[in-house]
Amino acid sequence: MTGQSATAPSLLATPAVSVAVLGIGLMGFPMARRLCEAGVAVRAWNRSRAKAERLLPFGASVCDSAADAVSGADLVITLVENGEAVEALLLGTATLDALRAGTLVVDMSSILLAQARGHAASLASRLVRHIDAPVSGGTVGADAGTLAIMAGGGSADVERARPLLELLELLGRLTHVGPYGAGQLAKLANQMVVGIAIGAVAKALLMCKKGGADMGRVRQAMTGGFADSCILALHGERMVQRDFTKRAAMAVQLKDMRNALHTAQGMGFDAPVTTLFEQLFAQAVDHGLGDLDHSALFVELAQRNSMR
Repeated sequence: MTGQSATAPSLLATPAVSVAVLGIGLMGFPMARRLCEAGVAVRAWNRSRAKAERLLPFGASVCDSAADAVSGADLVITLVENGEAVEALLLGTATLDALRAGTLVVDMSSILLAQARGHAASLASRLVRHIDAPVSGGTVGADAGTLAIMAGGGSADVERARPLLELLELLGRLTHVGPYGAGQLAKLANQMVVGIAIGAVAKALLMCKKGGADMGRVRQAMTGGFADSCILALHGERMVQRDFTKRAAMAVQLKDMRNALHTAQGMGFDAPVTTLFEQLFAQAVDHGLGDLDHSALFVELAQRNSMR
């Protein structure tokens, strides 16, 4: 597949640009809200209508179906749980028929590389444009507009979406990382790092606690050193405070780790550390932690060490 012509117009050059947002969950809600606050005409749909209706005070139109939401939209953003949900949503007969030729679909869900490439090919057969653009930064980044957006697809399609996603500072920083599917590949790599780093911070803090040190002060002491990171700052603080309220679910982190391993296996790439942490996240989910924040791997590791 080849990208769109380099002469593709910016979405901001289109008067009264209309954006459909499909999936108004933990990430979809703050992102759609920021679009509304910037004056963009947002058409929102969610399987549970009540979640989409939270956007009514911000000026969004709430639609009864995904097909209704994408009808007439210049850009469609999808934010759903997995690749199967994306496929059912976009490639179902009603939605596919409602998409106009030339519409740009930006899939910000975290799915498999092969799924993203398959969706792009299916949409291209209907003259609908596509980029895969998963994000990192969680609900905190979505609220603040500081998400890292990793885009795969034709360069002109990425540039067509960039003003809306980045230059208006609605959502965050967009980086074009390669052809179709490359965005998903980058996100899987990101999730490998996140999952492994959460485990590293958790076991380090727990070891210090078991030895009699104050976890909060250990975390503070590590700040500014080579072990410093966003994970130590944000997730480490959640561990110290025992605050495992869901921002990014443990079950979703497990799904992403499994997707990363599936993709690595298909490429003939050995990822032993990711394999170990996938097993730890799986055991945490099996022990009832799946609906907590992914930093709750701390709880699983504490229980393994007979710590409260």
